Amino acid sequence: MRLMFVYWRIGNAGSAQDILQYARVAKSLGHEVVIYAPEEPGSPFQCSLDLAPADAVIFVFEWNLYSFPGGDKKKGRVYRDGLMGIGHLNVARLFSRVPRDRRVILDCDGMYNDPTQVRGDFNHLDVEASCRRTELCESISDKIFQPTYRPLRPNVRPFMFHAYDPLWEKPLVFSHKDYGMIYVGNNWFRWKAMHRVLRAIEPIREKVGRAALVGQDWAAMPSWVPSPLREQAYFTDPEYLKGLGVELREPIPVEQVIPTMGTAIFNPVLMRPLFDHLGLVTCRTFETPAASTIPLFTQDPEYVASIYGDRAMELVLRDGDAATEQILDVLRRPEEFTEIVHDIRRHLAEKHSYAVRFQELVRIVAE
Repeated sequence: MRLMFVYWRIGNAGSAQDILQYARVAKSLGHEVVIYAPEEPGSPFQCSLDLAPADAVIFVFEWNLYSFPGGDKKKGRVYRDGLMGIGHLNVARLFSRVPRDRRVILDCDGMYNDPTQVRGDFNHLDVEASCRRTELCESISDKIFQPTYRPLRPNVRPFMFHAYDPLWEKPLVFSHKDYGMIYVGNNWFRWKAMHRVLRAIEPIREKVGRAALVGQDWAAMPSWVPSPLREQAYFTDPEYLKGLGVELREPIPVEQVIPTMGTAIFNPVLMRPLFDHLGLVTCRTFETPAASTIPLFTQDPEYVASIYGDRAMELVLRDGDAATEQILDVLRRPEEFTEIVHDIRRHLAEKHSYAVRFQELVRIVAE
């Protein structure tokens, strides 16, 4: 089976990395995965505009369908022509040559929903924006999936898309760590979840040791983003972070994410309030348990159990003073939590590997 994905060809994007993993697994299972785009010399992606042999076209939808910030225009890595950079003519060619029943939409950000707001986070600024995204999805396909076990709309089905690779796993060794706590990820509606963790470490700040946030927009809100989105999505408090002695580090390449996580005794696993409410998973959902660290989950316990297994409930961050004691316990004796992490890894390898995901996607396409 030949599956063709429509998505940005930017290697540091989480979903692009997922597609590379799907391509690897597909080859081992006798299938093929390509991206619908012009061939690009030196790209890690297999690209093609030949639609004839495609058994299905998979649209990976996130909020940014028509621009991808942060690329290098000189290297051709910011695509603004047509849907996710494939060009207007190629978009037209795709819709004219691939029947509707062979198109699948993966709505990764929960935008195929009515306007939803959760603790300042939202999927759409207004009803009009929601209607535009809804009309776009429904004009493309009847097969619409979201990476959650509990989609809100009755015509949406679960497909988790993001997955876990046991090859990522690093030994759980705590004899020397540069940091007590580290978080790798950008500040996009994550301040409230991060602030909850930081409040818990305030009373034991000296015992935590070095702490760092690695990613974009923790030091300041981006001036180029208009209000009110700037304050809602990127709020941060650099003076508070400075006073707490939290290091702010630049973003890192995707291949350094798991090793960097492993430089700390524990890593908080954060989720946007909207994603927590919708039960969505992201690429980061599956990366932290593979690192040489103890993950502390800030999500709803029921969600944590559904993704990571029942043992993970022991690593759900508690509330108030209990959270401080829990973090102190992890810092003092991280080795005693390693068996929990091993159980989480076994569960993810069995239920959420890329091989499991790809086989599920093949079944979806064959329906």
